[in-house]
Amino acid sequence: MFIDYIENNFHNILYPKQVEEGFMIYVISDIHGMYDKYKEMLDKIEFSDNDILYVLGDVIDRGKHSIKILQDMMERENVYGLIGNHELMAIKCLRWLCQEITDETLAQLSEEQMLDYVNWIVNGGDQTIQDFIKLSDEERQQIINYIMNFQAYKEIKVNDIEYLLVHAGIDHFDAEKSLDKYDINDLVWARPHFDVPYFDDKYVIVGHTPTFMISHKPEIYHQHHFIDIDCGACYPGGKLACLCLDTMEEFYV
Repeated sequence: MFIDYIENNFHNILYPKQVEEGFMIYVISDIHGMYDKYKEMLDKIEFSDNDILYVLGDVIDRGKHSIKILQDMMERENVYGLIGNHELMAIKCLRWLCQEITDETLAQLSEEQMLDYVNWIVNGGDQTIQDFIKLSDEERQQIINYIMNFQAYKEIKVNDIEYLLVHAGIDHFDAEKSLDKYDINDLVWARPHFDVPYFDDKYVIVGHTPTFMISHKPEIYHQHHFIDIDCGACYPGGKLACLCLDTMEEFYV
């Protein structure tokens, strides 16, 4: 099944790009179609071709310009996407959305496909779908292929500190279990208990859970070995946050 292919391929991918010394490593999450905030953030951090940006999922949905953000990311060799729950919902539907949507094609969908579609709509996918079906066939395939290459997680070391970058956390956590053995749903739908760290020797950076649900403030949340960078960019009063791992400087727009 197609979803089996997704789950088997959404795991650590090594990227070939080599960057010059002096680059900065940034992390951002849950842009949710807020293209203007995304572009403003790149300007604010003075993002250059020698820097690296990891986007920890949920690029799409809710906001108005999800496809524009994906297309911008696609043009940048130094921006790497990780899969979020919204990308996972999308990829389950995008293949058949390449067809012309008619009453007949909708009637041919299986119950599982229809449930996936409704779930995506309920979670803010309508605007993404509208923009996707306006694309050419070639552009649609480019978007699908790009999302299919999003990583499930990324382990990096900066200034001798180890970080695990993942969209939501790790459900059903087992300290003896290798990360590549987790189901993709465990990594994109988790709600971590921020007072109980997964690891003692590395920091886990997540999005998915807006920080105002934890601290009642749209600011990056640090607790034990967790860092939550989803500051609710798509919500009233929320912000798009970015963290520089080299300096731990926080940026907001």
